[in-house]
Amino acid sequence: MTDWQRDRKARDARIAAGRAHAEGKVVPAARAVDLLEAVLRPGDRVCLEGDNQKQADCLARALSACDPARVHDLHMVQSGIVLPEHLDVFEQGIAKRLDYSYSGPQGARIARMLYGGQIQLGAVHTYLELFARYFVDLTPNVALIAGVSADREGNLYTGPNTEDTPTVVEATAFKNGVVIAQVNAIVDRVPRVDIPADRIDFVVEADRPFYVEPLFTRDPAAMTETQILMAMMAIKGIYAEYGIRRLNHGIGFGTAAIELLLPTYGERLGLKKKIATHWALNPHPTLIPAIESGWVEQVHCFGSEVGMDRYIRARPDVFFTGADGSLRSNRAFCQTAGLYACDLFIGSTLQIDLAGHSSTVTTNRVAGFGGAPNMGCDPHGRRHPSDTWMKAGREALVTGDPALMRGRKLVVQLVETFGDKLVPAFVERLDALELAKKIGLELAPVMVYGDDVTHIVTEEGIANLLLCRDADEREQAIRGVAGYTEVGRGRDRAAVEALRARGIVRRPEDLGIEPLDADRSLLAARSIKDLVHWSGGLYEPPARFRNW
Repeated sequence: MTDWQRDRKARDARIAAGRAHAEGKVVPAARAVDLLEAVLRPGDRVCLEGDNQKQADCLARALSACDPARVHDLHMVQSGIVLPEHLDVFEQGIAKRLDYSYSGPQGARIARMLYGGQIQLGAVHTYLELFARYFVDLTPNVALIAGVSADREGNLYTGPNTEDTPTVVEATAFKNGVVIAQVNAIVDRVPRVDIPADRIDFVVEADRPFYVEPLFTRDPAAMTETQILMAMMAIKGIYAEYGIRRLNHGIGFGTAAIELLLPTYGERLGLKKKIATHWALNPHPTLIPAIESGWVEQVHCFGSEVGMDRYIRARPDVFFTGADGSLRSNRAFCQTAGLYACDLFIGSTLQIDLAGHSSTVTTNRVAGFGGAPNMGCDPHGRRHPSDTWMKAGREALVTGDPALMRGRKLVVQLVETFGDKLVPAFVERLDALELAKKIGLELAPVMVYGDDVTHIVTEEGIANLLLCRDADEREQAIRGVAGYTEVGRGRDRAAVEALRARGIVRRPEDLGIEPLDADRSLLAARSIKDLVHWSGGLYEPPARFRNW
């Protein structure tokens, strides 16, 4: 006879074992290892919360300190491989298999471990894809999450950096899993209930506040004239021409430069209220001048940014804040907004090939993707029109009934032709293909597929791939903006000039932009201190960005 309560009984047994180390639901940080060894079982799927910013670091340290004789062969299913402990567990035999999304700071180490066979890789996912699998075939047995505070019943306040927490908890708590939260403090009453107590099994009062990486802070003082030139081309040649109002910016100095040019160069072009009004975006400090100048109407955030809390609290008309005044972010919802509600994604990458495929995987670094494949794809499920979306669709239409034309999301790669240490961004063949071959992946870790990319912007110009009518034209358009890389030097000059005549390849002069005008004087803020002034003193930058 089938026991339909088997998983529930197993969950109850785990909780009973964990209670030996708790007072009610509360566990001191010094007992966190004991708690995990009591609750975990060999072969468990474990979600250790952490993305590209917020980290359940106290629980990560505890997991890496577990006895491999008791806790081993775990299958880690988590957004980010960010902390050293995230990989220590594989070296120690505590974990065996991995499905993840992002690994920026650990990109080099994870590459070595993948090539060395120390990690069995399931897949490198986009955030939404991994979240979806939590509810289908990667449901966690145990979730280790982070919050700002909790009361003794276990009601959780996640604060501005809510991020992945609701999704992880929902998948685990409602499918017979155990949820353990680390918090900065146990309080009598939380400011607001972000996660109700009946979904939290144990609360660990951490030895120090959880780590948050200021990933989206870019110091204007480090911006170059090349980045400013590329930003000018993007604003005039793409944002203005397509009337981009709903958008997402990726991480980087190029997109930060665009944000800082809106109140100056954008104002000069008469684009205020015509572009860049509604955003799916972390609260970038470089967006402060555009907000204060009245460009930005609304921002929904994946997560927060260190030092922006007071500013966000003071601008509830722009940001999504709770009754307590703090930001309510949600990565799953904001990823969905970026996927379906935005008309443009603009970001960067490490490599682009001749078809426009891009990846952040190289021979010595596996950085993962985060949300870029969600932001940077043309979602075929979209059914609502916008002028921007329809214009892009008309440009891409080659055959078929115009009455059944589908629009296109604009997906822009903003990349300098040479990256750090003069490594070329344009290549004949992506390193991701070699990684797939080396470790036996059926699917190569490509970040954004070429058929989703509509424009490539470099310091040499803009390639509008929507207007290309075959693979040869596409290749020459890409070569035409690839600068002095081998890919760029291999262009057919006559073919590129023909594409230029058709407006497929455009140089700065074709857009009426004088490269010598790309000067730092155009930036609305030229330092972090300037951003503080723009905010009226509300922005409190992290110490490493203070040089005054």
